[in-house]
Amino acid sequence: MSYGGSGSSGGRGARRVEYGRTYVVRPKGRHLATIVWLHGLGDNGASWSQLLDNLPLPNIKWICPTAPTRPVAAFGGFPCTAWFDVEETSLDGRDDIEGLDASAAHVANLLSSEPSDVRLGIGGFSVGAATALHSATCYAHGKFTNGIVYPITLSAVIGLSGWLPCSRTLRSKIESSPMAQRKAAALPILLSHGRADEVVTYRNGERSFEFLRSSGFQFLNFKAYNGLGHYTIPEEMDDVCKWLSSRLGLDRSRG
Repeated sequence: MSYGGSGSSGGRGARRVEYGRTYVVRPKGRHLATIVWLHGLGDNGASWSQLLDNLPLPNIKWICPTAPTRPVAAFGGFPCTAWFDVEETSLDGRDDIEGLDASAAHVANLLSSEPSDVRLGIGGFSVGAATALHSATCYAHGKFTNGIVYPITLSAVIGLSGWLPCSRTLRSKIESSPMAQRKAAALPILLSHGRADEVVTYRNGERSFEFLRSSGFQFLNFKAYNGLGHYTIPEEMDDVCKWLSSRLGLDRSRG
């Protein structure tokens, strides 16, 4: 495991934010895929890198960045690491589009220098899952909300215990372009949610799935876990491993 330094990101006219340390888990076998994994509120890249390092996925390189520290409305303005400003952890809250676009651009930049024969993915937990799903919709639409072209091709997106930002405008964006419709239909997305989640309710996870499906995302899997709160468990991560191996063709590779 290794890590890089902090960086900054911002589009035209965007506020500049400083990202924390990025942790990288190198593949133990042949490098076939690279996935950026995004932590939840107040967390950092280190904790997830340790968990991901122990998964039986030797062909995946994991990049685990740390979000900027910023005031968060849900915490009364108290600053903590967050990919964007969160008012409420649901589909009905105000969307910090500038913050979402900036973090999605940061993630795309982390993936942009990967080898051309390596498949690219984004995953995350909670607010990180929301950012991953925003990235998925930007990829399908072909551009960020601010109009800048989305620069990479995604092969897999995972959202654990999260929700779909900007859901109200998604369907019209995808339907406006035949290319967006094709990309949305072909992108594999896994959503997982605990039925006992007290932070991002199960209904918000379910509604996110429904919004994605009705907007043209057809390659969807939704996994529900009885008794699971706002955290992950080995069973859920086992299912993530199986899904990634299947969707990225890792189960056909040795080493």
